[in-house]
Amino acid sequence: MIYFITVNYYSAELIANLLKSIQAAGATDWKFLVVNNSPDDRLIDGEELDSALILDAGRNVGFGAACNLGLNWVYRQDSRAVVWIINPDTLVRSDSLQKVQGFFETHPELSIVGTTVSEPCGKIWFAGGRFVPETGAMLCEDRLSDSPAVAWVRSDWVTGCSLLINLSKFDRCPQFDTDYFLYYEDFDFCQRYAKQGHLIGVTGQMGVVHYPSSIANRNLFTKFKYSTCGYLVAMERYAAKSAFIMRFIRLSGHALLLLCVRPQVGIGKLAGVAIYLKRVIRRC
Repeated sequence: MIYFITVNYYSAELIANLLKSIQAAGATDWKFLVVNNSPDDRLIDGEELDSALILDAGRNVGFGAACNLGLNWVYRQDSRAVVWIINPDTLVRSDSLQKVQGFFETHPELSIVGTTVSEPCGKIWFAGGRFVPETGAMLCEDRLSDSPAVAWVRSDWVTGCSLLINLSKFDRCPQFDTDYFLYYEDFDFCQRYAKQGHLIGVTGQMGVVHYPSSIANRNLFTKFKYSTCGYLVAMERYAAKSAFIMRFIRLSGHALLLLCVRPQVGIGKLAGVAIYLKRVIRRC
């Protein structure tokens, strides 16, 4: 069984389109879960989502915590299922769904798998991630174009925009770290489980088309607050200490410069720095 998990934050119309793309794929052995982070979004109860299971988070708990609600629910139903975490603003490529079960039967060694993510024009947006701890560089790379015949290639991290989890590889239900409210929780998820010996890859056999929505940009202050804090947490944990210090100084300086030209962004970044520093102080 394949369980799709997507998180709703005022994106019910996008989710309805995503569900239609899954239904159009013609496969039957799947379920579609929506974790609702916006309980006052009445569109989520519309008839277009009648076939979806809605799990109400009660409030906006963040992306990682919402995914955990879905993962825990699936794990209780079937601890050997395949979970496909997917963004609301995507459509599943028509040939993808039929390939999931066979892919994991052929490659049971894989715990976490990213798919290709394409822009509407066909350009590849994501096909693999590389991380360089010595410099803190977190890079998106096309790791598949040079080897189109291979089923998958190793990847240091994969995007939570379209991420599959083979639950049978885990002794207990895998969880996202809720220290990340939004952004970089997918990177941390991959790094943490890779350190535990789990194999992570990216494949071109499944894919989604990403139609970036404007939801995250409705409030630039909030967006950059959470992305900045998440970035600093990730760098502290996984980058070399010297690289983290350099990036912290550079990010803080850039935020100050932005106060003049893009004040919402600059203030958001400084708020993210402040949240991160409060966490450091609490640990001391």
